Amino acid sequence: MSDAFIVQLENVRKTYQLGLVVVEALRGLSLAIEAGEYVSIMGPSGCGKSTLLNVLGCLDRPTSGRYYLGDEDVSAMDDDTLSAIRGARLGFIFQSYNLIQQLTVVENIEVPLYYQGCPERESYALAVEFADLVGLGDRLSHKPAELSGGQQQRVAIARALVNEPLILLADEPTGNLDSSSGEEIMKLFDDLNEQGKTMIVVTHDPNTSGHARRVIRLRDGQIESDVRQ
Repeated sequence: MSDAFIVQLENVRKTYQLGLVVVEALRGLSLAIEAGEYVSIMGPSGCGKSTLLNVLGCLDRPTSGRYYLGDEDVSAMDDDTLSAIRGARLGFIFQSYNLIQQLTVVENIEVPLYYQGCPERESYALAVEFADLVGLGDRLSHKPAELSGGQQQRVAIARALVNEPLILLADEPTGNLDSSSGEEIMKLFDDLNEQGKTMIVVTHDPNTSGHARRVIRLRDGQIESDVRQ
């Protein structure tokens, strides 16, 4: 494992048993990402994009191979340890936002801090700070149903950032947005990367991947191409 990389996969395989059929989702995939990189992962349906994102996000373990996150081998960690790693080191942004409808903007942003045991006053102050960062300082008391899709995704981004994660992982972050709102979100991603945040974005959209500085294409569970742009 090299200290130069924030993410390093070594010969990672992931198989699933579906009835009598064994599906090989990842087939000996090796990959290294440095801190501060902006990486897009692309490929056709069924190529392994979602499986790779789940492994990178510590939502799933490799069947074999090694995954180093920072300086730790997380490949064989138990569920509780992986959960703690996810909460402290990783920020997730989903196509469907995954906001809690009953909570306000500021309360949704506070959710990860609650699970980290952050004191209430400090939690609120941080949530307000990150709401301001994504341009929602005037929407703190609004609930998701009162926001546009682009605004809801901004709440999700603030929630992903509030714990100061090592890596932001995004799964089709503009998939539910119109083109204008999608461009606003990608501009925000550009700004976050320029500030030094490591970004890994899974997408099928060439416009979204065009913002990344490195595009990895998968096919049949393996890396087909890896291009810096």
